[in-house]
Amino acid sequence: MLWCVCFFNYADREAIFSLFPLLQKEMHLTLLQLGLLGSAFAWVYGLAAPLAGSMVDRVRRKTAIIGGLYAWSTITILTPLSHSFLPLLAFMAAEGLGETFYYPGSMSLISDYHGQATRSRAMGLHQTGVYLGTIAGGFFAGWVGERYGWRSSFVSFGILGILLGGILTRWLREPPRGAAGNGEERPAPEGPGKKEVRVKELLSMVWRSPSAVLLMVGFGCANFVALVLLTWMPKFLYDKFHLSLVMAGLSATLFPQLASMVGSPLGGWLADRLRTRTAGGRMLIQALALCGGVPCVYLCGKTMSIRLALAALVAWGLLKGFYDANIFAAAFDVVPPTARGTAAGFMNLVGWLGGGGIAPVTIGLLAQRYSLEVAISLASTVYMAAGMILLVAAISFAPKDAAHIIRCSS
Repeated sequence: MLWCVCFFNYADREAIFSLFPLLQKEMHLTLLQLGLLGSAFAWVYGLAAPLAGSMVDRVRRKTAIIGGLYAWSTITILTPLSHSFLPLLAFMAAEGLGETFYYPGSMSLISDYHGQATRSRAMGLHQTGVYLGTIAGGFFAGWVGERYGWRSSFVSFGILGILLGGILTRWLREPPRGAAGNGEERPAPEGPGKKEVRVKELLSMVWRSPSAVLLMVGFGCANFVALVLLTWMPKFLYDKFHLSLVMAGLSATLFPQLASMVGSPLGGWLADRLRTRTAGGRMLIQALALCGGVPCVYLCGKTMSIRLALAALVAWGLLKGFYDANIFAAAFDVVPPTARGTAAGFMNLVGWLGGGGIAPVTIGLLAQRYSLEVAISLASTVYMAAGMILLVAAISFAPKDAAHIIRCSS
C-alpha cells in the first residue's frame, strides 16, 4: 500500500515537466517561469520537511500519511483551475507542502514493521516506487495531456490518489514505535500512557548523533549529483550527440531509473547482511556506491561515445539504487525510534535545499563559463566528497551512536 502512495507521490510531482510545452503555449510562460514552477515545489517541500518530520513523531503516522495523500491529491485536482502563472505557481507550492509529510511518515512506519534483518530490503523495495513513479508520471501526463489537454492529466492523477486514500484508511495498520527492534530498540508506549515528546527533545536526539549529521551532509551531496544528471543530461545528449528531444529525454531518464529499480532491492539485501557484522554496514554500502559512481558521473560528461555515455548512466543508476535503499535505514540505525520522523524530515531538508535546490543553477552557471560537459564532469568531485563523508561516519561514529541507542532503550 505504501509503495502505491510512493508511486503517486513522485508521479504527481513529475507530471508537470512533461506538460511544460502545453502550459507555455496556453499561458505564454517564459523559461524562467517554467523553472520557477519546479522550484516552488522543491523549496516548499524542503523547507517544510523538518516541521512535517517532527509532527510525524508526535501524531499517528497513518493519519499523517493519509492526510498528506488527500491534501496533495485534492490540490492536484484543483490545479486545472489555474489560467495564469501565479495561481499555477501557488498550486505547485501547495502540492510540495502536502507531499512533504509522506516520506517521514512512511519510513518511520516501515522501520517498525522491519527490524535490522530486513529493514534495508523493505525500504529498497519501497524505493522502486520512486523510479517507476518518475517514469510513469512523465509518460502518462504527456500521453493524457497530448490527447485530452493538460488539465485532464492533473484531474486523473488526483482522483486516483483519493481512491487510494480510501483503501489505506480501511487497511493500513500502524505498529508501536520501535516494535521491530529485535531486542535493540524498546517499543515506545502508545495510547493514553504515551509520553509526549517535545520538539526540542526530538531535535536533540537527532543532532546528538554525529553519524546522523554526516548522513545528512552526504545526502545533500548525493542529491546534488542526482539533480545535475536528471536536469541536464537530456539537453546534454541532445546537444552533443544530436538525439531527438524525445530520445534524449527518454535515454536520460528511463535507463538510469530502471537500473536503480534493480539496484535498490539488491543494495538493501547487501546492507541487511553487512549490518549484522557492523553497526555502520548500511553506511558502508552507501559509501562504496557513491565512490563507484564517481567515474560514471565523470564519463557522462567527458565521453565522446553515445554508447559509453548511456552505459555510464546505467551504471550510475544501478549504484544510485544501492545508495537510495539505505538513505533512511542507515539514519534509523543511529536515531531513536521516537525521533525517526524528525530525522527523515531533516534529511529531506538538506537533500532538497542544500543539494537539489542549488544543483541546476550551479551547473548552469558553470556551463556558461566553461561548458556543459565540463560542468557535469565536475559534479563527480561532489560524489567523491559524499563517499568519503559516509566512510568516516560508518567507521568512526556509527558504532558509538548505535550503541548509545541500545543503552537508552535498555
